[in-house]
Amino acid sequence: MDKEVQELLLHGNLKKISEMNIAEKFNNLKIDINLDNLTKVAKNAATIGSEIINSNYNKIQKISSKGREGDLVTNVDLEVERKIKDYLIDQTPKITILAEESGQSNKSSDLIWCIDPLDGTTNYSHGYPFFGTSIGLVYKGIPILGAISVPYLNELYWGCITKGSYCNNEIIKVSNPINLSESLLVTGFAYDRFETENNNYAEFCWLTHKTRGVRRGGAAAVDLAFVAAGKVDGFWERGLQIWDIAAGAIIVYEAGGIISNYPNGELDLNSGKILACNPKINIELKEQLSQVTPFKTNFYT
Repeated sequence: MDKEVQELLLHGNLKKISEMNIAEKFNNLKIDINLDNLTKVAKNAATIGSEIINSNYNKIQKISSKGREGDLVTNVDLEVERKIKDYLIDQTPKITILAEESGQSNKSSDLIWCIDPLDGTTNYSHGYPFFGTSIGLVYKGIPILGAISVPYLNELYWGCITKGSYCNNEIIKVSNPINLSESLLVTGFAYDRFETENNNYAEFCWLTHKTRGVRRGGAAAVDLAFVAAGKVDGFWERGLQIWDIAAGAIIVYEAGGIISNYPNGELDLNSGKILACNPKINIELKEQLSQVTPFKTNFYT
């Protein structure tokens, strides 16, 4: 492996990799993985989730709280995760699995499957049709491929490093508004929003007045898929887990988008923060976010 590229992979610097002509560099790497086969596995895993979620829509048998207000798990989450894990273990037995409901498998490898079996559980439990299954593959801290199914829309998004991003096998690209004022954004509010002042409320209000609008979807993976497809122009959120963003990050990146931390800094999947948008509004969006001061708790409680 090219030592310079290896160093960048280890430190999760997608921006610098792209500046080095990632397609040319990656094609020359001697990594013993079959990206096409693993992408197919990810797509199949996301489809497994989609089928179970659709068949159980409005038929949930059990809903439980994980402890924090609004953080729910249903029997469908658990069934989807179990079936996907069984499939991945069968297809890729040497790859570590990190899943939202059951944690990390005992295996240790440079490759990790990051599974969110039902992203948007609260939406799903209320019959609100905005949810999906997210399957991301991470190599030494870098998201390299992913698939996101959006069952209610019958859409399957997927992307792989150097190979582009797709929805139902049609190539997708991020949008191209030049100005933030012409953009439609989407964000979310983390489960710890009741516990911290840094909860995104102020950013939401601020950017509502700087754009054509800000939406709150309730499923970060789906939000990222929509950024990649140009349905929305940008997404930012904090308090996320790696399984929320691993797939979506590479799909946005391969669709021509910018992925990073915010209000500045490079993408770190373990930071819980991500900004994803089309390149033309990236600087302006970060500048606006940097100006926002969180509301004091007594402002809204």
